[in-house]
Amino acid sequence: MRILGISAFYHDSAAALVVDGQLVAAAQEERFSRRKHDDRFPTHAAKWCLKEGNIGVADLDYVVFYDKPFMKFERLLFTYLEQFPRGFRTFCIAMPLWMNEKLWIKSVIRHALGFHGKILFNDHHMSHAASAFLVSPFEEAAILTVDGVGEWSTSTWGVGRGSQIELREETRFPHSLGLLYSAFTYYLGFKVNSAEYKVMGLAPYGKPVYYDKVREVVEWREDGSFRLNTKYFDFLHGLRMTNERFDALFGGPPRVAETRLTQREFDIAASIQKVTDEIMVALARHIRHKTGMNKLCMAGGVALNCVANAKVLREAGFDDIWVQPAAGDAGGALGAAFYLHNSVLGNPRSFRMDHALYGPAYSEEESRSYLDSIGAKYRRLEPEDLVRETAALIAAGHVVGWHQGRMEFGPRALGARSILADARDAKMKDTLNMKIKFREGFRPFAPSVIEERTAEFFELDPPHTSPFMLLVADVRPDKRVIPSVTHVDGSARLQTVSRDTNPLYYALIEEFDRQTGVPVIINTSFNVRGEPIVCTPADAYRCFMRTNMDDLVIGPFLMHKADQPPWQESGDWRKEFALD
Repeated sequence: MRILGISAFYHDSAAALVVDGQLVAAAQEERFSRRKHDDRFPTHAAKWCLKEGNIGVADLDYVVFYDKPFMKFERLLFTYLEQFPRGFRTFCIAMPLWMNEKLWIKSVIRHALGFHGKILFNDHHMSHAASAFLVSPFEEAAILTVDGVGEWSTSTWGVGRGSQIELREETRFPHSLGLLYSAFTYYLGFKVNSAEYKVMGLAPYGKPVYYDKVREVVEWREDGSFRLNTKYFDFLHGLRMTNERFDALFGGPPRVAETRLTQREFDIAASIQKVTDEIMVALARHIRHKTGMNKLCMAGGVALNCVANAKVLREAGFDDIWVQPAAGDAGGALGAAFYLHNSVLGNPRSFRMDHALYGPAYSEEESRSYLDSIGAKYRRLEPEDLVRETAALIAAGHVVGWHQGRMEFGPRALGARSILADARDAKMKDTLNMKIKFREGFRPFAPSVIEERTAEFFELDPPHTSPFMLLVADVRPDKRVIPSVTHVDGSARLQTVSRDTNPLYYALIEEFDRQTGVPVIINTSFNVRGEPIVCTPADAYRCFMRTNMDDLVIGPFLMHKADQPPWQESGDWRKEFALD
Protein backbone atom coordinates (compact mmCIF):
# COMPACT_ATOMS: atom_id res chain seq x y z
CA MET A 1 0.00 0.00 0.00
CA ARG A 2 1.67 3.21 -1.21
CA ILE A 3 0.20 6.56 -0.16
CA LEU A 4 1.55 10.02 -0.92
CA GLY A 5 0.38 12.78 1.40
CA ILE A 6 0.43 16.39 0.21
CA SER A 7 0.06 19.76 1.96
CA ALA A 8 0.15 22.99 -0.04
CA PHE A 9 -1.07 26.53 -0.71
CA TYR A 10 -1.02 28.06 2.74
CA HIS A 11 2.52 27.82 4.11
CA ASP A 12 5.21 25.16 4.46
CA SER A 13 4.09 22.89 1.63
CA ALA A 14 5.32 19.33 2.02
CA ALA A 15 5.05 15.74 0.84
CA ALA A 16 5.21 12.45 2.76
CA LEU A 17 5.33 8.88 1.46
CA VAL A 18 3.85 6.05 3.52
CA VAL A 19 4.45 2.48 2.30
CA ASP A 20 2.72 -0.39 4.09
CA GLY A 21 2.20 1.78 7.14
CA GLN A 22 5.82 2.96 7.39
CA LEU A 23 7.00 6.52 6.82
CA VAL A 24 9.57 6.24 4.03
CA ALA A 25 10.18 9.91 3.23
CA ALA A 26 8.96 13.36 4.23
CA ALA A 27 10.22 16.82 3.31
CA GLN A 28 9.14 20.44 2.89
CA GLU A 29 9.22 22.04 -0.54
CA GLU A 30 11.29 24.97 0.78
CA ARG A 31 14.34 22.74 1.20
CA PHE A 32 14.42 22.07 -2.55
CA SER A 33 13.15 25.38 -3.92
CA ARG A 34 15.20 27.47 -1.43
CA ARG A 35 12.18 29.75 -0.89
CA LYS A 36 11.51 29.95 2.85
CA HIS A 37 8.04 28.73 3.89
CA ASP A 38 7.32 27.90 0.25
CA ASP A 39 3.54 27.46 -0.11
CA ARG A 40 3.48 26.31 -3.73
CA PHE A 41 2.55 22.79 -4.74
CA PRO A 42 5.43 20.57 -3.46
CA THR A 43 6.45 19.17 -6.84
CA HIS A 44 10.10 18.72 -5.92
CA ALA A 45 9.39 17.28 -2.47
CA ALA A 46 6.84 14.83 -3.90
CA LYS A 47 9.13 13.65 -6.68
CA TRP A 48 11.97 13.21 -4.20
CA CYS A 49 9.71 11.13 -1.93
CA LEU A 50 8.90 8.82 -4.84
CA LYS A 51 12.58 8.54 -5.74
CA GLU A 52 13.46 7.76 -2.12
CA GLY A 53 10.78 5.08 -2.07
CA ASN A 54 12.12 3.66 -5.35
CA ILE A 55 8.70 3.84 -6.95
CA GLY A 56 7.10 5.63 -9.86
CA VAL A 57 3.96 7.75 -9.84
CA ALA A 58 1.99 4.88 -11.37
CA ASP A 59 2.90 2.68 -8.39
CA LEU A 60 0.97 4.90 -5.96
CA ASP A 61 -2.34 3.57 -4.69
CA TYR A 62 -3.53 6.97 -3.43
CA VAL A 63 -2.60 10.61 -3.25
CA VAL A 64 -4.29 12.35 -0.32
CA PHE A 65 -4.48 16.10 0.25
CA TYR A 66 -4.36 17.46 3.80
CA ASP A 67 -7.48 19.62 3.72
CA LYS A 68 -10.71 20.22 1.81
CA PRO A 69 -10.33 23.19 -0.54
CA PHE A 70 -14.04 23.65 -1.27
CA MET A 71 -14.85 23.92 2.44
CA LYS A 72 -12.05 26.44 2.90
CA PHE A 73 -13.35 28.38 -0.10
CA GLU A 74 -16.82 28.30 1.45
CA ARG A 75 -15.43 29.94 4.59
CA LEU A 76 -13.75 32.67 2.57
CA LEU A 77 -16.91 33.41 0.61
CA PHE A 78 -19.12 33.53 3.71
CA THR A 79 -16.62 35.79 5.44
CA TYR A 80 -16.36 38.20 2.50
CA LEU A 81 -20.14 38.33 2.06
CA GLU A 82 -20.68 38.93 5.76
CA GLN A 83 -18.16 41.78 5.76
CA PHE A 84 -19.17 43.33 2.41
CA PRO A 85 -18.41 46.01 1.25
CA ARG A 86 -15.43 45.91 3.60
CA GLY A 87 -12.87 43.47 2.33
CA PHE A 88 -13.68 43.89 -1.35
CA ARG A 89 -10.03 44.65 -2.13
CA THR A 90 -8.89 41.49 -0.33
CA PHE A 91 -11.59 39.54 -2.15
CA CYS A 92 -10.30 40.76 -5.52
CA ILE A 93 -6.75 39.68 -4.60
CA ALA A 94 -7.72 36.25 -3.25
CA MET A 95 -10.26 35.08 -5.80
CA PRO A 96 -7.98 34.72 -8.84
CA LEU A 97 -5.62 32.51 -6.81
CA TRP A 98 -8.51 30.28 -5.81
CA MET A 99 -10.20 30.15 -9.20
CA ASN A 100 -6.98 29.47 -11.08
CA GLU A 101 -5.35 26.89 -8.81
CA LYS A 102 -6.36 26.34 -5.18
CA LEU A 103 -9.81 24.94 -5.93
CA TRP A 104 -8.64 22.48 -8.53
CA ILE A 105 -6.29 20.31 -6.51
CA LYS A 106 -7.03 17.16 -8.48
CA SER A 107 -6.02 18.88 -11.71
CA VAL A 108 -2.91 20.33 -10.08
CA ILE A 109 -1.87 16.89 -8.81
CA ARG A 110 -2.47 15.24 -12.17
CA HIS A 111 -0.54 17.96 -14.00
CA ALA A 112 2.36 18.31 -11.52
CA LEU A 113 2.93 14.61 -10.87
CA GLY A 114 1.31 12.87 -13.80
CA PHE A 115 -0.83 10.87 -11.39
CA HIS A 116 -4.14 9.52 -12.67
CA GLY A 117 -5.19 7.29 -9.79
CA LYS A 118 -7.31 7.90 -6.70
CA ILE A 119 -7.06 11.35 -5.11
CA LEU A 120 -8.68 11.88 -1.71
CA PHE A 121 -9.11 14.84 0.64
CA ASN A 122 -8.87 14.90 4.41
CA ASP A 123 -10.16 17.42 6.93
CA HIS A 124 -7.39 19.87 7.93
CA HIS A 125 -7.59 19.34 11.68
CA MET A 126 -8.06 15.61 11.28
CA SER A 127 -4.77 15.63 9.38
CA HIS A 128 -3.19 17.43 12.33
CA ALA A 129 -4.77 15.01 14.80
CA ALA A 130 -3.59 11.98 12.82
CA SER A 131 -0.08 13.41 12.54
CA ALA A 132 0.01 13.64 16.32
CA PHE A 133 -1.67 10.43 17.47
CA LEU A 134 -1.20 7.77 14.79
CA VAL A 135 2.61 8.03 14.85
CA SER A 136 2.90 8.60 18.61
CA PRO A 137 4.11 6.01 21.13
CA PHE A 138 0.65 5.85 22.74
CA GLU A 139 -1.98 3.17 22.12
CA GLU A 140 -4.62 5.59 23.35
CA ALA A 141 -4.46 9.29 24.15
CA ALA A 142 -6.30 12.57 24.18
CA ILE A 143 -5.59 14.78 21.17
CA LEU A 144 -5.38 18.58 20.92
CA THR A 145 -4.88 20.51 17.68
CA VAL A 146 -4.51 24.30 17.65
CA ASP A 147 -3.54 26.53 14.71
CA GLY A 148 -4.65 29.58 12.73
CA VAL A 149 -7.52 28.05 10.80
CA GLY A 150 -8.22 25.00 8.67
CA GLU A 151 -11.51 24.83 6.80
CA TRP A 152 -13.63 26.32 9.62
CA SER A 153 -11.94 24.86 12.70
CA THR A 154 -9.18 26.69 14.56
CA SER A 155 -8.77 24.13 17.35
CA THR A 156 -10.14 20.67 18.01
CA TRP A 157 -9.84 18.03 20.66
CA GLY A 158 -10.72 14.40 20.79
CA VAL A 159 -9.56 10.88 21.56
CA GLY A 160 -7.42 8.36 19.73
CA ARG A 161 -7.64 4.62 20.34
CA GLY A 162 -5.76 2.09 18.26
CA SER A 163 -6.20 3.16 14.64
CA GLN A 164 -9.26 5.34 15.20
CA ILE A 165 -9.65 9.03 16.02
CA GLU A 166 -12.78 10.75 17.30
CA LEU A 167 -12.77 14.57 17.33
CA ARG A 168 -15.38 15.72 19.85
CA GLU A 169 -15.26 19.51 20.08
CA GLU A 170 -13.97 22.40 17.99
CA THR A 171 -13.49 26.16 18.00
CA ARG A 172 -14.51 27.83 14.76
CA PHE A 173 -13.21 30.79 12.78
CA PRO A 174 -12.78 33.70 13.44
CA HIS A 175 -12.02 32.72 17.04
CA SER A 176 -8.47 31.45 16.79
CA LEU A 177 -5.56 31.25 19.21
CA GLY A 178 -3.17 30.91 16.29
CA LEU A 179 -4.51 34.02 14.58
CA LEU A 180 -4.42 35.89 17.90
CA TYR A 181 -0.72 35.08 18.32
CA SER A 182 -0.08 35.98 14.67
CA ALA A 183 -1.85 39.31 15.19
CA PHE A 184 0.60 40.18 17.93
CA THR A 185 3.45 38.92 15.73
CA TYR A 186 2.30 41.42 13.09
CA TYR A 187 1.87 44.20 15.64
CA LEU A 188 5.38 43.67 16.98
CA GLY A 189 6.83 44.10 13.49
CA PHE A 190 7.50 40.48 12.56
CA LYS A 191 6.30 38.38 9.64
CA VAL A 192 3.07 36.43 10.11
CA ASN A 193 3.24 32.63 9.60
CA SER A 194 7.02 32.85 9.80
CA ALA A 195 8.24 34.70 12.88
CA GLU A 196 5.87 33.76 15.68
CA TYR A 197 8.79 32.05 17.39
CA LYS A 198 10.49 35.47 17.62
CA VAL A 199 7.63 36.67 19.83
CA MET A 200 8.16 33.63 22.04
CA GLY A 201 11.89 34.42 22.23
CA LEU A 202 11.20 38.08 22.97
CA ALA A 203 8.76 37.43 25.82
CA PRO A 204 11.30 36.62 28.59
CA TYR A 205 12.80 40.11 28.21
CA GLY A 206 9.53 41.68 29.35
CA LYS A 207 6.84 41.54 32.00
CA PRO A 208 3.15 40.87 31.25
CA VAL A 209 2.07 44.42 32.06
CA TYR A 210 -0.33 44.41 29.08
CA TYR A 211 -2.06 41.24 30.29
CA ASP A 212 -5.35 43.00 31.09
CA LYS A 213 -5.36 44.70 27.70
CA VAL A 214 -4.82 41.37 25.96
CA ARG A 215 -7.82 40.09 27.90
CA GLU A 216 -9.88 42.82 26.24
CA VAL A 217 -9.19 41.34 22.80
CA VAL A 218 -9.70 37.71 23.84
CA GLU A 219 -11.81 36.19 26.57
CA TRP A 220 -11.67 32.61 27.77
CA ARG A 221 -13.31 30.38 30.29
CA GLU A 222 -12.08 27.78 32.71
CA ASP A 223 -12.65 25.05 30.10
CA GLY A 224 -10.29 26.80 27.66
CA SER A 225 -13.04 27.91 25.29
CA PHE A 226 -12.23 31.38 23.97
CA ARG A 227 -13.57 34.15 21.77
CA LEU A 228 -11.80 37.03 20.05
CA ASN A 229 -13.25 40.52 20.24
CA THR A 230 -13.24 40.94 16.47
CA LYS A 231 -13.61 44.73 16.58
CA TYR A 232 -9.84 44.89 17.28
CA PHE A 233 -8.78 42.82 14.24
CA ASP A 234 -8.60 43.44 10.50
CA PHE A 235 -7.94 39.93 9.19
CA LEU A 236 -11.63 39.28 8.52
CA HIS A 237 -11.79 41.79 5.70
CA GLY A 238 -8.45 43.58 5.30
CA LEU A 239 -4.82 43.10 4.46
CA ARG A 240 -3.64 43.69 8.04
CA MET A 241 -3.98 41.58 11.15
CA THR A 242 -4.92 44.44 13.52
CA ASN A 243 -6.65 47.82 13.21
CA GLU A 244 -6.78 51.33 14.68
CA ARG A 245 -8.75 50.20 17.74
CA PHE A 246 -5.99 47.70 18.50
CA ASP A 247 -3.41 50.46 18.06
CA ALA A 248 -5.28 52.72 20.48
CA LEU A 249 -5.60 49.94 23.07
CA PHE A 250 -1.88 49.17 23.03
CA GLY A 251 -0.68 52.74 22.78
CA GLY A 252 0.46 53.22 19.21
CA PRO A 253 0.76 51.82 15.68
CA PRO A 254 2.50 48.52 14.90
CA ARG A 255 6.26 48.52 15.17
CA VAL A 256 7.98 49.07 11.85
CA ALA A 257 10.02 46.01 10.90
CA GLU A 258 13.76 46.20 11.66
CA THR A 259 13.43 49.25 13.92
CA ARG A 260 14.80 49.18 17.45
CA LEU A 261 12.94 47.03 19.96
CA THR A 262 11.93 48.76 23.19
CA GLN A 263 10.68 47.65 26.58
CA ARG A 264 7.13 48.16 25.28
CA GLU A 265 7.61 45.40 22.69
CA PHE A 266 9.19 43.13 25.28
CA ASP A 267 6.23 43.62 27.64
CA ILE A 268 3.62 43.08 24.92
CA ALA A 269 5.34 39.83 23.90
CA ALA A 270 5.41 38.69 27.53
CA SER A 271 1.71 39.48 27.85
CA ILE A 272 0.51 37.54 24.79
CA GLN A 273 2.76 34.60 25.74
CA LYS A 274 1.22 34.52 29.23
CA VAL A 275 -2.29 34.52 27.77
CA THR A 276 -1.36 31.77 25.28
CA ASP A 277 0.07 29.66 28.10
CA GLU A 278 -3.07 30.06 30.18
CA ILE A 279 -5.47 29.20 27.36
CA MET A 280 -3.45 26.13 26.32
CA VAL A 281 -3.27 24.87 29.91
CA ALA A 282 -7.01 25.49 30.42
CA LEU A 283 -7.81 23.59 27.19
CA ALA A 284 -5.58 20.69 28.18
CA ARG A 285 -7.03 20.49 31.70
CA HIS A 286 -10.53 20.43 30.26
CA ILE A 287 -9.56 17.62 27.89
CA ARG A 288 -7.97 15.68 30.74
CA HIS A 289 -11.17 16.02 32.76
CA LYS A 290 -13.48 15.10 29.88
CA THR A 291 -11.53 12.13 28.54
CA GLY A 292 -9.95 10.74 31.70
CA MET A 293 -6.86 9.98 29.63
CA ASN A 294 -3.40 10.50 31.09
CA LYS A 295 -1.55 11.00 27.80
CA LEU A 296 -1.90 13.87 25.32
CA CYS A 297 -0.87 14.26 21.66
CA MET A 298 -0.58 17.72 20.13
CA ALA A 299 -0.24 19.24 16.66
CA GLY A 300 -1.07 22.42 14.75
CA GLY A 301 1.12 25.49 14.47
CA VAL A 302 0.51 26.59 18.07
CA ALA A 303 1.98 23.26 19.23
CA LEU A 304 5.35 24.60 18.07
CA ASN A 305 5.21 27.03 21.00
CA CYS A 306 7.57 25.15 23.28
CA VAL A 307 6.98 27.49 26.22
CA ALA A 308 3.25 26.73 26.22
CA ASN A 309 3.99 23.02 25.68
CA ALA A 310 6.15 22.93 28.82
CA LYS A 311 3.34 24.61 30.79
CA VAL A 312 0.88 21.97 29.54
CA LEU A 313 3.25 19.17 30.54
CA ARG A 314 3.78 20.66 33.99
CA GLU A 315 0.30 21.97 34.86
CA ALA A 316 -2.44 20.22 32.88
CA GLY A 317 -2.43 16.90 34.74
CA PHE A 318 -1.20 14.59 31.98
CA ASP A 319 1.51 12.03 32.75
CA ASP A 320 3.00 12.36 29.28
CA ILE A 321 2.63 14.44 26.12
CA TRP A 322 3.84 13.90 22.56
CA VAL A 323 4.08 16.72 20.02
CA GLN A 324 4.43 16.14 16.28
CA PRO A 325 7.87 17.55 15.27
CA ALA A 326 6.38 18.99 12.06
CA ALA A 327 3.39 20.31 13.96
CA GLY A 328 2.49 23.00 11.40
CA ASP A 329 1.02 22.53 7.96
CA ALA A 330 3.98 20.48 6.72
CA GLY A 331 3.00 17.70 9.13
CA GLY A 332 -0.48 17.66 7.62
CA ALA A 333 0.94 15.74 4.65
CA LEU A 334 2.13 13.00 6.98
CA GLY A 335 -1.11 13.02 8.96
CA ALA A 336 -3.33 12.76 5.89
CA ALA A 337 -1.40 9.73 4.64
CA PHE A 338 -1.53 7.90 7.97
CA TYR A 339 -5.20 8.74 8.51
CA LEU A 340 -6.02 7.12 5.19
CA HIS A 341 -3.85 4.07 5.86
CA ASN A 342 -4.87 3.43 9.46
CA SER A 343 -8.24 5.02 10.13
CA VAL A 344 -9.97 4.86 6.74
CA LEU A 345 -8.52 1.65 5.31
CA GLY A 346 -8.46 -0.01 8.74
CA ASN A 347 -4.84 -1.12 8.82
CA PRO A 348 -3.38 -1.55 12.32
CA ARG A 349 -0.74 0.95 13.41
CA SER A 350 2.82 -0.28 12.91
CA PHE A 351 4.93 2.90 12.89
CA ARG A 352 6.27 5.06 15.70
CA MET A 353 7.96 8.40 14.98
CA ASP A 354 10.96 8.23 17.29
CA HIS A 355 12.94 10.75 15.26
CA ALA A 356 12.39 13.30 12.49
CA LEU A 357 15.16 12.25 10.08
CA TYR A 358 13.08 11.46 6.99
CA GLY A 359 14.52 13.89 4.43
CA PRO A 360 17.22 13.49 1.78
CA ALA A 361 20.64 12.01 2.54
CA TYR A 362 23.72 12.23 0.32
CA SER A 363 26.25 9.49 -0.16
CA GLU A 364 29.96 9.90 0.39
CA GLU A 365 30.45 9.69 -3.38
CA GLU A 366 27.88 12.43 -4.05
CA SER A 367 29.42 14.71 -1.44
CA ARG A 368 32.97 14.10 -2.65
CA SER A 369 31.95 14.73 -6.26
CA TYR A 370 30.47 18.11 -5.39
CA LEU A 371 33.41 19.17 -3.22
CA ASP A 372 35.89 18.18 -5.94
CA SER A 373 33.90 20.06 -8.57
CA ILE A 374 34.39 23.36 -6.74
CA GLY A 375 37.95 22.72 -5.63
CA ALA A 376 37.14 22.46 -1.93
CA LYS A 377 39.96 21.40 0.37
CA TYR A 378 38.98 18.63 2.76
CA ARG A 379 40.18 15.60 4.69
CA ARG A 380 38.30 12.34 4.94
CA LEU A 381 38.19 10.99 8.50
CA GLU A 382 36.96 7.79 10.09
CA PRO A 383 33.98 8.33 12.45
CA GLU A 384 36.05 8.19 15.64
CA ASP A 385 38.57 10.73 14.32
CA LEU A 386 35.83 12.93 12.87
CA VAL A 387 34.03 13.09 16.21
CA ARG A 388 37.24 13.73 18.16
CA GLU A 389 38.50 16.51 15.90
CA THR A 390 35.10 18.19 15.59
CA ALA A 391 34.58 18.15 19.36
CA ALA A 392 38.03 19.70 19.81
CA LEU A 393 37.24 22.45 17.32
CA ILE A 394 34.00 23.30 19.13
CA ALA A 395 35.80 23.26 22.49
CA ALA A 396 38.38 25.66 21.04
CA GLY A 397 35.66 28.18 20.21
CA HIS A 398 35.11 27.32 16.55
CA VAL A 399 31.69 27.45 14.89
CA VAL A 400 31.08 24.27 12.89
CA GLY A 401 28.57 23.48 10.16
CA TRP A 402 27.34 19.88 10.53
CA HIS A 403 25.72 18.12 7.54
CA GLN A 404 25.05 14.44 8.25
CA GLY A 405 22.66 11.73 7.11
CA ARG A 406 18.99 12.34 6.42
CA MET A 407 17.62 15.85 6.74
CA GLU A 408 15.09 16.69 9.45
CA PHE A 409 11.35 16.94 8.70
CA GLY A 410 9.89 19.99 10.40
CA PRO A 411 11.21 23.42 11.35
CA ARG A 412 13.92 22.36 13.84
CA ALA A 413 17.49 21.33 13.10
CA LEU A 414 18.11 18.28 15.26
CA GLY A 415 21.69 17.30 14.53
CA ALA A 416 21.54 16.52 10.82
CA ARG A 417 21.60 20.05 9.33
CA SER A 418 22.96 22.04 12.27
CA ILE A 419 25.44 24.75 13.19
CA LEU A 420 27.28 23.74 16.36
CA ALA A 421 29.21 25.75 18.93
CA ASP A 422 30.36 25.84 22.56
CA ALA A 423 27.57 26.71 25.02
CA ARG A 424 30.14 27.51 27.72
CA ASP A 425 31.35 30.59 25.87
CA ALA A 426 29.32 33.57 27.09
CA LYS A 427 30.12 35.53 23.91
CA MET A 428 29.06 32.75 21.54
CA LYS A 429 25.39 33.78 21.48
CA ASP A 430 26.26 37.20 20.09
CA THR A 431 28.85 35.74 17.71
CA LEU A 432 26.31 33.34 16.22
CA ASN A 433 23.54 35.92 15.95
CA MET A 434 25.62 38.67 14.41
CA LYS A 435 28.35 36.93 12.40
CA ILE A 436 26.82 33.60 11.42
CA LYS A 437 23.02 33.82 11.39
CA PHE A 438 22.79 37.57 10.65
CA ARG A 439 19.73 37.93 12.87
CA GLU A 440 18.39 39.84 15.88
CA GLY A 441 20.54 39.77 18.98
CA PHE A 442 17.71 38.83 21.35
CA ARG A 443 17.22 35.43 19.72
CA PRO A 444 18.17 32.51 21.99
CA PHE A 445 19.96 29.31 21.01
CA ALA A 446 19.04 25.77 21.89
CA PRO A 447 21.17 23.23 23.76
CA SER A 448 21.62 19.64 22.64
CA VAL A 449 22.27 17.39 25.64
CA ILE A 450 22.94 13.68 25.98
CA GLU A 451 19.60 12.18 26.97
CA GLU A 452 20.92 10.40 30.06
CA ARG A 453 22.45 13.63 31.41
CA THR A 454 19.39 15.84 30.95
CA ALA A 455 18.33 16.00 34.62
CA GLU A 456 21.87 16.93 35.64
CA PHE A 457 21.66 20.23 33.76
CA PHE A 458 17.95 20.98 33.23
CA GLU A 459 14.86 21.10 35.42
CA LEU A 460 12.20 19.32 33.39
CA ASP A 461 9.32 18.44 35.70
CA PRO A 462 8.01 15.83 35.33
CA PRO A 463 11.17 14.18 33.91
CA HIS A 464 10.77 13.99 30.17
CA THR A 465 12.74 13.74 26.94
CA SER A 466 12.60 16.49 24.33
CA PRO A 467 13.98 14.95 21.12
CA PHE A 468 12.24 17.46 18.83
CA MET A 469 13.21 20.68 20.64
CA LEU A 470 9.57 21.36 21.55
CA LEU A 471 9.87 21.92 25.31
CA VAL A 472 11.61 24.54 27.40
CA ALA A 473 13.25 23.74 30.70
CA ASP A 474 15.05 25.81 33.30
CA VAL A 475 18.82 25.47 33.46
CA ARG A 476 19.73 24.30 36.95
CA PRO A 477 21.22 27.19 38.98
CA ASP A 478 24.32 25.17 39.81
CA LYS A 479 24.86 24.39 36.09
CA ARG A 480 24.92 27.89 34.66
CA VAL A 481 28.17 26.99 32.93
CA ILE A 482 26.32 27.09 29.60
CA PRO A 483 25.44 30.81 29.32
CA SER A 484 24.99 30.89 25.55
CA VAL A 485 21.99 28.55 25.71
CA THR A 486 20.56 30.02 28.91
CA HIS A 487 17.88 32.57 28.04
CA VAL A 488 17.42 35.76 30.01
CA ASP A 489 14.81 34.05 32.23
CA GLY A 490 17.06 31.06 32.94
CA SER A 491 15.28 28.75 30.50
CA ALA A 492 16.47 26.81 27.46
CA ARG A 493 14.67 25.32 24.45
CA LEU A 494 15.90 21.80 24.96
CA GLN A 495 16.88 18.97 22.64
CA THR A 496 17.68 15.63 24.24
CA VAL A 497 19.82 13.38 22.03
CA SER A 498 19.48 9.61 22.01
CA ARG A 499 22.21 7.17 21.04
CA ASP A 500 19.60 5.00 19.29
CA THR A 501 18.12 7.63 16.96
CA ASN A 502 21.19 9.73 16.07
CA PRO A 503 24.33 7.79 17.06
CA LEU A 504 26.90 10.03 15.36
CA TYR A 505 25.53 13.25 16.85
CA TYR A 506 25.29 11.53 20.23
CA ALA A 507 28.92 10.41 19.89
CA LEU A 508 29.98 13.98 19.10
CA ILE A 509 28.36 15.40 22.25
CA GLU A 510 29.69 12.48 24.28
CA GLU A 511 33.21 13.23 23.02
CA PHE A 512 32.75 16.94 23.78
CA ASP A 513 31.83 15.90 27.33
CA ARG A 514 35.01 13.80 27.57
CA GLN A 515 37.09 16.78 26.51
CA THR A 516 35.33 19.48 28.55
CA GLY A 517 33.21 17.81 31.24
CA VAL A 518 30.01 19.33 29.77
CA PRO A 519 27.63 17.09 27.74
CA VAL A 520 25.90 20.10 26.13
CA ILE A 521 26.55 22.02 22.90
CA ILE A 522 24.74 24.77 21.01
CA ASN A 523 22.59 23.49 18.15
CA THR A 524 21.09 26.01 15.75
CA SER A 525 19.68 25.46 12.29
CA PHE A 526 22.13 25.39 9.38
CA ASN A 527 20.95 28.49 7.54
CA VAL A 528 21.10 32.25 7.65
CA ARG A 529 18.19 34.56 8.31
CA GLY A 530 15.63 34.52 5.52
CA GLU A 531 16.75 31.21 4.01
CA PRO A 532 15.52 27.65 4.60
CA ILE A 533 17.67 25.11 6.40
CA VAL A 534 20.25 23.64 4.03
CA CYS A 535 19.47 20.40 2.25
CA THR A 536 22.28 19.43 -0.11
CA PRO A 537 26.06 19.47 0.30
CA ALA A 538 26.05 22.42 -2.12
CA ASP A 539 23.64 24.31 0.17
CA ALA A 540 25.87 23.59 3.14
CA TYR A 541 29.10 24.68 1.46
CA ARG A 542 27.50 27.86 0.11
CA CYS A 543 26.19 28.82 3.57
CA PHE A 544 29.60 27.98 5.07
CA MET A 545 31.43 30.26 2.66
CA ARG A 546 28.94 33.12 2.91
CA THR A 547 29.22 33.34 6.71
CA ASN A 548 31.91 33.47 9.37
CA MET A 549 31.71 29.78 10.20
CA ASP A 550 35.13 28.32 10.92
CA ASP A 551 34.74 24.69 9.86
CA LEU A 552 32.39 22.45 7.93
CA VAL A 553 31.67 18.73 8.20
CA ILE A 554 29.84 17.02 5.34
CA GLY A 555 29.59 13.28 5.88
CA PRO A 556 33.14 12.06 6.62
CA PHE A 557 34.76 15.19 5.18
CA LEU A 558 36.17 17.93 7.42
CA MET A 559 37.18 21.27 5.97
CA HIS A 560 38.49 24.52 7.43
CA LYS A 561 37.53 27.96 6.14
CA ALA A 562 41.14 29.13 5.91
CA ASP A 563 41.98 26.29 3.48
CA GLN A 564 39.18 26.97 1.00
CA PRO A 565 39.59 28.68 -2.39
CA PRO A 566 37.99 32.14 -2.76
CA TRP A 567 34.21 31.84 -2.98
CA GLN A 568 32.46 32.93 -6.16
CA GLU A 569 28.70 33.11 -6.40
CA SER A 570 27.14 31.05 -9.16
CA GLY A 571 24.95 33.08 -11.48
CA ASP A 572 22.67 30.13 -12.12
CA TRP A 573 22.38 28.32 -8.80
CA ARG A 574 18.94 26.87 -9.72
CA LYS A 575 20.63 24.86 -12.47
CA GLU A 576 23.08 23.55 -9.89
CA PHE A 577 20.15 22.23 -7.85
CA ALA A 578 18.38 20.88 -10.97
CA LEU A 579 15.15 22.59 -9.95
CA ASP A 580 14.12 23.64 -13.44
